[in-house]
Amino acid sequence: MRRRTDHIVGETTEIIEPNGSDQSKVESWRLHVLMEAGYPLSLAERLAGSEADLHRAVELVGQGCAPETAVAILI
Repeated sequence: MRRRTDHIVGETTEIIEPNGSDQSKVESWRLHVLMEAGYPLSLAERLAGSEADLHRAVELVGQGCAPETAVAILI
């Protein structure tokens, strides 16, 4: 993991960022979950790479929301 240090008005905050392979595994898993929920590939890719709440994304489509509308709500 790569470490980044942010300086905020005299304070130091250390943020651990996942390396590329960990991030790609997470995005791949999110993509799979979204497609299983009914999102078409292009929309699933947009959501998988975003910080959108995955559980909310699945819930919206499960409640009958169109995937396009769900993406507009979440991103």
